[in-house]
Amino acid sequence: MKIAFASTDNIHVNDHFGWCKCFYLYEIKDDTFTFLKALFSPNEIVEEGDKLSYKIQCLEDANIVCASHIGPRASLMVKSSGIFVLKTEKEDEPIETLLNTLIALKNSNPPLWMQRFLHAPTTS
Repeated sequence: MKIAFASTDNIHVNDHFGWCKCFYLYEIKDDTFTFLKALFSPNEIVEEGDKLSYKIQCLEDANIVCASHIGPRASLMVKSSGIFVLKTEKEDEPIETLLNTLIALKNSNPPLWMQRFLHAPTTS
């Protein structure tokens, strides 16, 4: 299960999906998580639909995207691309905390949206 975080520092989820210049991709396997790579999305695109499509393309093979803020149109477009959207409850939520929460959820009673990614064939 791969999660892309909208972050300015790769420590906290502290960026808006549409304004994010770099997403940080992590993978959860078993009871651990691993940082995979930075997914850069620096292009400044004026037209909203094109900008959102570009951001989604930058997410590569992420199953989940987590941002501090995401608009309704962006959320719909991301979901339509097959990526699950998570929005943080607190400002500057630590990425590590969220990853550990997802691991605990996976190991207890994973919701249907998570089960879809847990039982999907892996691309790596």
